[in-house]
Amino acid sequence: MTKRTNDRGFSLIELLIVVAIIGIIAAIAIPNLLASRHAANEGSAQQSLRTMSSAEATYKSTAGNGNYGTVDDLVTQNLIDSTLGSGVKSGYNFTTGAAPAASATVFVLAAAPVTSSGVTATGTREFCIDQSGVLGAKAAASQTVATDCAGFTAVGN
Repeated sequence: MTKRTNDRGFSLIELLIVVAIIGIIAAIAIPNLLASRHAANEGSAQQSLRTMSSAEATYKSTAGNGNYGTVDDLVTQNLIDSTLGSGVKSGYNFTTGAAPAASATVFVLAAAPVTSSGVTATGTREFCIDQSGVLGAKAAASQTVATDCAGFTAVGN
């Protein structure tokens, strides 16, 4: 009579090889995923500032009677949404509240990453736009939004 063995399943070596392959794939994929997230957050911040700049022009020619408005004014007039008006969107801090000061000639809107370094960084650049409509960028120095566009280099497009 022959003895039947029930050797089913994976050996320890086979399991270790699978775990090693998964580790290699993760080591390749995670940096690309983080880079994609940074790019998406920065793209969102740029577009949000362009939206706010357009809203300023609309406000000046309508409800502002020739003056640019504050971020609160833009939200009140439904020119920007309350998420953007709250000051944090897609990993970036934005100009909020009573800033920029209402003026007939100038406004400055800016965005800075919530976290600018490390694995959890939401972005690596700050952005600024003013009444000229030129969007500028510079390496992130802080999480506080800029109050003027000095030192910013124009972004293409």
